[in-house]
Amino acid sequence: MSTLLDFKLDRRARTSLAEQIRIGIAGAIESGVLAPGARLPSWLDLAAQLGVARGTVKTAYERLADAQLIVASRAGGTRVADHPARIASVERSRSIETDLQSDLYQHFLPGPAVFQMGVPASDCFPATLFARLRARAVRDEVEAPAVYPDPRGEHELRREIAVHLALSRGIECRPSQIFITAGFSGALGVTLRVMRAEGRAAWVENPGFLPSRRALEISRIATVPIPVDEDGIDVSYGEKHAPAAALALVTPGQQAPLGPTLSLSRRVQLIDWAKHADAWIIEDDYLGELQLRRRAAPALASQDRFGRVIHIGSFSKTISPTLRLGFVVAPPALVARFDEAVACLAPAPGPAVQTATAEFMRDGHFLRHLRKMKRIYACRSNALLGNLASRGLQAYPAGLAIVLRLPDGADDKAVAREAFAYGLAPAPLSAWYGSAATKRSGLLLGVATAIEAQQATACGRLHQVIKRYA
Repeated sequence: MSTLLDFKLDRRARTSLAEQIRIGIAGAIESGVLAPGARLPSWLDLAAQLGVARGTVKTAYERLADAQLIVASRAGGTRVADHPARIASVERSRSIETDLQSDLYQHFLPGPAVFQMGVPASDCFPATLFARLRARAVRDEVEAPAVYPDPRGEHELRREIAVHLALSRGIECRPSQIFITAGFSGALGVTLRVMRAEGRAAWVENPGFLPSRRALEISRIATVPIPVDEDGIDVSYGEKHAPAAALALVTPGQQAPLGPTLSLSRRVQLIDWAKHADAWIIEDDYLGELQLRRRAAPALASQDRFGRVIHIGSFSKTISPTLRLGFVVAPPALVARFDEAVACLAPAPGPAVQTATAEFMRDGHFLRHLRKMKRIYACRSNALLGNLASRGLQAYPAGLAIVLRLPDGADDKAVAREAFAYGLAPAPLSAWYGSAATKRSGLLLGVATAIEAQQATACGRLHQVIKRYA
């Protein structure tokens, strides 16, 4: 039976040896290599075979037993459970396939996989440092008196964000205007609560981020797709087709997904429209200063003289989406309404993660990390463009993604689904469009997860898939 468990352990990997053993045995069971009732080696035998401590194998076996994949007894030893354990694998595959079919869940595929959008480069993050900060923050939180934390967020993090926004995004605001949320989604959710715009219309970029569009629709706000060109959202089109809209949801720093920065003339036009229409502008500053081709454009909120812009940012692209940490900068006129909404409906995440992030920012680690990542992402973006061009593929940079054009009529969703089988996770461009008449076919390739050493192989496989559909 040991020959059936002849898998290799990677002692340099971040995954523990016990977890690697568990994954290897679970894979053998779920693939049918180990049939129900098959006997597994003892801890001693498998530990000797793999060159690890017996306790490591014991830990792996205990996790497999907890998952009901194996059973152990003194008389029969350790055996594969009699029930069909491959059901778990089938269910997981079905779940992934469902996510691939769903435009909404393309952003949340398991990974990170090569070209996956929306996640930063975990291989370059100062994980040890941040883990130490979080551990200390958790310990302090447990030892502190049991009181309700401020629903608006920890003051020290709000203060650090205010300082950072003033330096990097040109936004002058007080900590009292900043509200900590559960990621971008939490920020948008509480903002829509404050807007009280049910039954009215909202401008959305076309193409634009699908979860944002769906959030508006769930909030009973009618979405009006506004075209995007090389100057960003077409404000004149919005004024002509929906002049009385309650709000506009925009990505002015670098439009998602096509990449243009909202021009100065359109910024002025958009803010003037909001003032005269008594409307609000929700600025999704999803990239912040992580713009690779030039100095980051100023935030729209920094140019707002009338207090009509609600600025939303997060730490998902700059630190990690696992933090689920975002923030809203409310105009002074809306602070009281945000105070009420977060206190009653959407309090900030737990204090420990906020405290650790605040210390990470206060000690200068955050800015150093951003400077480092901009250099790394720029190199990966340039290398990826070169790899694609060498295969005759037309592509251009758009923030932390590369937009890869496909011929009209090519099924970009089918390409994305097939590419996922090769460990690649391009996102279909067509899913970002709000109407069938305007859809364009293409793929969005995340730069952060495209490590240079993997690019040539990944681009070759992707090219093979594309040729079958183009």
